[in-house]
Amino acid sequence: MNSKAKEYFDSLKGKKIAFVGMGVANVPCAEFMADYGIDVYACDKRDKEYIGLDTCKRLEDKGVTFSLGEKYLDILPEMNIVFRSHGILPFQNKWIGECIERGQTVTTEMEVFFKYCPSKIIAVTGSNGKTTTTTLISKMLEKQGYKVYVGGNIGKALMPVLDTICENDIAVVELSSFQLLTMGNMVNRPDVAVVTNIECTHQDHHISLDEYVDAKRNILIYQNSSQRTVLNADCDYSIGNRVYHDMRFDVRGKLAEFSIKHKVANGCYLNDNNEIIYSDDGKETYIMSASDIRIPGSHNIENYCTAISAVWGLVDVPVFKEIANTFGGVEHRIEFVREYKGVKYYNDSIATSPSRVISGLRAFGTKIIVIMGGSDKGNDMSEMVPDILKYVKLLVLNGATADKIYDTIVNFDGYKESGLKIIKTDTLENALNEAKNNAEKGDIVSLCPACPAFDQFKTFEYRGRRFKELVNGFEE
Repeated sequence: MNSKAKEYFDSLKGKKIAFVGMGVANVPCAEFMADYGIDVYACDKRDKEYIGLDTCKRLEDKGVTFSLGEKYLDILPEMNIVFRSHGILPFQNKWIGECIERGQTVTTEMEVFFKYCPSKIIAVTGSNGKTTTTTLISKMLEKQGYKVYVGGNIGKALMPVLDTICENDIAVVELSSFQLLTMGNMVNRPDVAVVTNIECTHQDHHISLDEYVDAKRNILIYQNSSQRTVLNADCDYSIGNRVYHDMRFDVRGKLAEFSIKHKVANGCYLNDNNEIIYSDDGKETYIMSASDIRIPGSHNIENYCTAISAVWGLVDVPVFKEIANTFGGVEHRIEFVREYKGVKYYNDSIATSPSRVISGLRAFGTKIIVIMGGSDKGNDMSEMVPDILKYVKLLVLNGATADKIYDTIVNFDGYKESGLKIIKTDTLENALNEAKNNAEKGDIVSLCPACPAFDQFKTFEYRGRRFKELVNGFEE
């Protein structure tokens, strides 16, 4: 552990540290601090069964004290420092303001990691494409020979790796708007900032569109002139030409852009010959053909252009094609599950917004069977309807948003002429059965929900894994 990090964790000994929200990030962080000899408290409104009985037993054996149930926050006045889960937003939770008024520090594991990490940090945010881009960046760097630590919103806490990460390593971090919202002290960080795109989303959690976009802006506004920012040349970062939001005005260092629509002066782009090119101040380097990319869809060509722009100068050119030829995609992102009786099944559970649905439908280039529906996060569903009418032969709706999606589609111009068949049911299991019973040899069935999973599952990952379990359980 580097000296600054050690000094910080040593300073916590003798203090009471609370973690509020025992999810995928706070559990390993609480365990890490307990192993370090720090007095740790785990707070969650949910019970031990939901958190995981084995997890709770392991933490308790290390000295962690649990505060669960309706009164789980009652112990907070006794705490010195409070780590909130990234999904707990400051402006929507009264207790955070109360902690601050009492003089307590409220922070997150990611804020601590950014402050004390000794290595380069490549950080990725955006409305879509974050996880695939983060994964591609890490694989490119690993192939080049770097020791890479991957985490953040991609599902792994990074604060515990402060114990082992070194100056010559590289951290590749996926950051959500929720994580970035309070990260306003990232002095000279990150070394490379990537914003894949911005669209109007998560309006069920953010106070306004301004708050959402400003949270994303935090990834780059603390950089210095020697650092690098990667932006999407095909995206209007001002959200409708509102200059206040345009991130290009906030770039402190060198700007690299990427595009699948036109040439860029600095960065990676797709040319008219379907070739991926890198332009470095006018010097152009051929990278590969887009057909070399194994995973389907134009959005994945865009993800490669993004990742190449982020690691340019750190990774040799031949590595890019080698990764493209071998990388089969990230779980839950147009993930091939199985072919059963001539029907191919795909898990695209990450498609929780209309724009992701559009990418998922266009990736196949033919009419398919789609399972859609989930919880409502306030998105305008009409955006995806033209692509549904064009690329879907059978739509099976389920969950809390089934009626909302149905009403949006049937009232859309062109629905009656499209020939689209729609079935409504209650659960994912029943929706899959409807899709299977209506599928014919040569069809494609894709779980492409357009919505979060919280009406039936903990997360989209749980939904995707349940879908795969059901598909793999089909009997021959």
